[in-house]
Amino acid sequence: MSVPDFPEPGILFRDLTPVLADAEAFRAITDELAAPYSGRVDVVAGVEARGFLLAASAAYVLGAGVVAIRKAGKLPPVELLSESYELEYGAATLEMHPAAVPGTRMLLLDDVLATGGTLAATVRMAERAGYVVVGVGVVIELQDLAGRDLLDGLPVSALVSF
Repeated sequence: MSVPDFPEPGILFRDLTPVLADAEAFRAITDELAAPYSGRVDVVAGVEARGFLLAASAAYVLGAGVVAIRKAGKLPPVELLSESYELEYGAATLEMHPAAVPGTRMLLLDDVLATGGTLAATVRMAERAGYVVVGVGVVIELQDLAGRDLLDGLPVSALVSF
């Protein structure tokens, strides 16, 4: 579903929550995002908030752990890493805990790849945390916003691109 002027005037927000509420669609999305990474990852990370849903289901399918990438102030302040970045409509900061085992292989999932700021910040922070990011998966990629260009050649799997 597309929601005009949210969260600010001039932004067209792509909302996947109605699709994720459909059991068959959710299963298909999970399977498609996970399939290219079978046997290749130790954890799946999801970016707050819809990315949490995708990461948890894909981690289950892959037999991997799950890592939450949170907005600033949502994690207990014990050994946190943070990364600030620019959005189309402002700035934000993400936080996460360091890898329990440096070199842990991570798949990063989110719902939409738009300008790439959120995912690029997450990759930088995950690498500083000791993870090895092996790929990025999204349900929707908005190609005209060129977000993939900020991901430094990482493999990007998008289920739908337009």
